[in-house]
Amino acid sequence: MIPFSDRMEKVTGSAIREIFSLLARPGMISFAGGNPNPETFPSKDVAEITAGLMESAGDRVLQYGATPGTASLRESVCEMVGRKGISASPDDVLILTGSTQGMDLVTKTFLNDGDVILTEGPTFLGALQTFRTYRVEPIGVAVDDDGMVMEDLEEKLIATKAKVIYTIPTFQNPTGRTLPLERRKRMLELAKKYGALIMEDDPYSDLRYSGAPVPTIRSLDDLGDTVIYLGSFSKVISPGLRVGFAIADGKIVRKLIIAKQGTDLHTSNLSQAIVDKYIRLGKLYPHIEECRSFYVRQRDAMLDAIKKYLPKNLRYTQPDGGIFIWASMAEGEQAIELFKKSVEACVAFVPGEYFYPDLSGKNTFRLNFSMCSPETIDEGIKRLGQLM
Repeated sequence: MIPFSDRMEKVTGSAIREIFSLLARPGMISFAGGNPNPETFPSKDVAEITAGLMESAGDRVLQYGATPGTASLRESVCEMVGRKGISASPDDVLILTGSTQGMDLVTKTFLNDGDVILTEGPTFLGALQTFRTYRVEPIGVAVDDDGMVMEDLEEKLIATKAKVIYTIPTFQNPTGRTLPLERRKRMLELAKKYGALIMEDDPYSDLRYSGAPVPTIRSLDDLGDTVIYLGSFSKVISPGLRVGFAIADGKIVRKLIIAKQGTDLHTSNLSQAIVDKYIRLGKLYPHIEECRSFYVRQRDAMLDAIKKYLPKNLRYTQPDGGIFIWASMAEGEQAIELFKKSVEACVAFVPGEYFYPDLSGKNTFRLNFSMCSPETIDEGIKRLGQLM
């Protein structure tokens, strides 16, 4: 057999994907994934929109398209992010096949073998996989209850000369934490001072259940040349459509377009048209409100169950939005050992060490509340409490 490339030899599969193989067991209660709940999918609307597109524009949406994305959807994205204080023209927008593609394109475009990228420690597992595929070294920046610690970020920027900071500042995956405004401003200052780009990943901010919105880092970037903003429709319409977007300085977007041409040429025209029509029919924002009403019940059910059933010395986040709660056991305890027992009790979660670039955080774990009913959440956390 021909050996694998050096680039892929040491890249392993997603630990969460491996855990999914366990979920087929009868009676398994899963807090492991990060999927939106299918009950929130606007299936009927999507079916009607798709049928209409096939009848009126089938020759266009089934044809090859432009790499940057359709002009109509890029205009819709500009209007949408304008509500978040982000000023952008269609030339600043690149439509992506899921926002994870944005991480791939930015890494491919800006980073070389052996370069460092700074992330929260812990951070999104999929991002770590992407960085390592390009032989880029992710290094975690310390976090506290408010997210990334700016003093540690500055120290690591100086020590590593990192070109890119990757952050999920709002309802972070895996912790659910939100970076306060002053830290966002400071991160931007540090990036400008040390010549780094910020890759701001923002798939969850529309799913806010409590508290006041915090401005995006991109909206604070007055010149628009320091922050690459990644957005997604996966959590508020459908992940299966695979539509996301990047917003950046026009020069950066042009280079990302070249990188995308060699990856998939363009994002599905049909998926783009469905998303664009859904927005233009005025359905997106009422649907987001429905999603919020749906998920807040799950969040509250999980927080109530944790308080009721889990050990009192367990530390856990109480997020204002998103779909994750992060838990920390006492130092020295091993979440992986708890996981092995919990699977036997038909409850699954993700041990936290996989989210750390250095595989630390052995005493932590992530719980997802989006996929289970409040009643199932209560039963699953009860089982977990009995094991703990």
